[in-house]
Amino acid sequence: MSPIQFAGVAFVCIMASAIGGVLLRTRLPEHHVSGDSKDVIKLSIALVATMSALVLALLFASTRTSFERTSALVSRLTADITELDRVLKHYGPEAQPVRKALRAEIQPMIDSIWREQAIARGVNLDEAKSPEEEVLFMLQDLQPNSPRQRALQARALQVSSDLAQAQLALFAQPTDSISNTFLIVLIVWLMFIFGIFSISAPPNPTLFIVIAICILSASAAFYLILELGLPFGGLMQLSEEPLRNALK
Repeated sequence: MSPIQFAGVAFVCIMASAIGGVLLRTRLPEHHVSGDSKDVIKLSIALVATMSALVLALLFASTRTSFERTSALVSRLTADITELDRVLKHYGPEAQPVRKALRAEIQPMIDSIWREQAIARGVNLDEAKSPEEEVLFMLQDLQPNSPRQRALQARALQVSSDLAQAQLALFAQPTDSISNTFLIVLIVWLMFIFGIFSISAPPNPTLFIVIAICILSASAAFYLILELGLPFGGLMQLSEEPLRNALK
C-alpha cells in the first residue's frame, strides 16, 4: 500500500470513528458525559493523546534521520565519483580507459539505486553489471611509473573502496522499515481520541470542521512518515541528478 493510500485509509477510519461518536452521543444519558464522568473522560483522553503525540513525533524523527542519512550517502557517493575521476585525470593518459569505464558505470549505478524508475523504463536489473568491480580491477592493473603515480593509484583504490562501501550501505537499507502493526495501533488510538471528542460536546458545524481538519492533519502525518521511509520512491524521493551531473 502506497503512503497516500495508507493516509487515505487512516483518514476514513478516524473520520468514521468521529461520526460514530456523534451518533453515540444521542443515545447516551446526559449524566454519562457530564460532571465527574466528563472529568475522567478528559483525563483518559489526555493520556492517550499524549502517547499518540509522542509516538508520532518519535516516528517522524526516526524516519527523518534515516532519510537524511540516506541523502548523506548519496552525496558521499557523488563526491567519491568526482574525486576518483579527478585522481585518474592527474594520473595521466594511462588511466584514461579507467575514466571511461567509470563514466560508463554511472547509469547502471543509478538504475541499481533508483530501481522503480529503472523498471518503469524497462531496464532489466538482473542483467545489469556490478557498478564498481570493473573499475576496481582496472585500478589494480595500473602500472605506476613514478612515486607520484603510485600515490595517485593508492588514493584511487581507497576512494574506489569508499565508493563500494557507500553503495553497499545504500543497498543494505530496508525499503520500508516501519511496522504496519505499529501504525495500525496508532490509528486505533486516534480513532478512540476523535470518537471521544465527538461524544464530549453537542454536534455543530464548527466542531465538525475543526475535527475534520485535525483528522486530515493526523492523516497527513502518516503520509509524511511513510514517504520519508521511501527515499528512492514516492513524491519526496531523493534526486538522481547529482549523480548524473557528477562527471559533466
